[in-house]
Amino acid sequence: MKSRKIPKKIERRKKTVWIMILCAVVLFWTILPPSLGKIPLFYDDNGTVIPDSISEKIFIDVDGTEIGLLITGKNKSNPVLLFLGGGPGIPEYLLEYQKPSKLADEFVVCYLEYRGTSISYNSNIDAASLTTERYLSDTAAVTEYLKNRFSQEKIYLMGHSFGTFIGIQAALKHPESYHAYLAMSQIADQSESEIIAYQFMLNQYRQMNNQKMIREFEKYPIASSDRAYSDYCLSPLRDRSMHDLGVGTTHTMDSVITGIFLPSLRCKVYTPLERINIWRGKQFTASSPVGTDRMQFNTFAEVPCLKIPVYFFSGIYDYTCCYSLQKKYFDAVNAPLKGFYTFHNSAHSPLWEESDRFIEILIQDVLNGTNEQSD
Repeated sequence: MKSRKIPKKIERRKKTVWIMILCAVVLFWTILPPSLGKIPLFYDDNGTVIPDSISEKIFIDVDGTEIGLLITGKNKSNPVLLFLGGGPGIPEYLLEYQKPSKLADEFVVCYLEYRGTSISYNSNIDAASLTTERYLSDTAAVTEYLKNRFSQEKIYLMGHSFGTFIGIQAALKHPESYHAYLAMSQIADQSESEIIAYQFMLNQYRQMNNQKMIREFEKYPIASSDRAYSDYCLSPLRDRSMHDLGVGTTHTMDSVITGIFLPSLRCKVYTPLERINIWRGKQFTASSPVGTDRMQFNTFAEVPCLKIPVYFFSGIYDYTCCYSLQKKYFDAVNAPLKGFYTFHNSAHSPLWEESDRFIEILIQDVLNGTNEQSD
């Protein structure tokens, strides 16, 4: 019986298919590289892990739900800092991973990954249960965990962007738990902030005579329509324009896609599935009650005073949470000690835009309970 030869044309097709499959696999792992999701360790000059350092990704049970924490620091005996990140849903450690700030040199830093987001994402969670009170309860539970674990009577509390919405309320409710409250890009009156930012960006595009962007903005009369305000805040136009004009996450980041999204897919601190869940969680929480609340929050009315020292870190180019409103609120709030620090080369994230100065303020003022370097 004669064997049948496979036509060369079919062979070439099979070869082409296998090449395409191989290219697809290589491309996939280039965009989403494999990793076990470990936090980098701290090494001394001899390449040995620093004995008292800590680099952990852990989960604690809070009312029946696993909440993810990233804990990092060069010395376990340093003061503890609970860091509440932005979004909700964008892990703060992403920025720290890209541009290390040396924050972990001075503190044991705990990054809380909010319920329903990132490594705390769970498809079984009801989005309606993600309320402001739920997030505040989680923050209180994590605070107690850190105090007990590191034998600290009090810890430091820091918020960034959305994290300031949760953080300042946590500081108001539980002043006994915190040495001080640190606000990077404090939410003050977010409705007013959005209107100021909207008008600023529209004026910028008018000066550029960018008719396309002018038309896009004029679709959302946010000052006169609640529906338009809500739609605009959830639209890609807002973030895209802020980064295009240098008033978004950082003054030099011109795109969320290249500045956050693609780097997040390559961040090996998270497993590939965890990286995907970052964006599933971001989408999941966008219209949750806590996500909606933060866009309507008025700190002037809700938090007129605090019983602990407060430190504000504000970028002059910040229109995500407008710099002018941050300063106005700082002037209005009553606290036993206040410090306001303007960063003249920063937008929304001065810790990673002007890291050396930020860390110097922490060392010289915050840890010493003074405000000598304040504006």
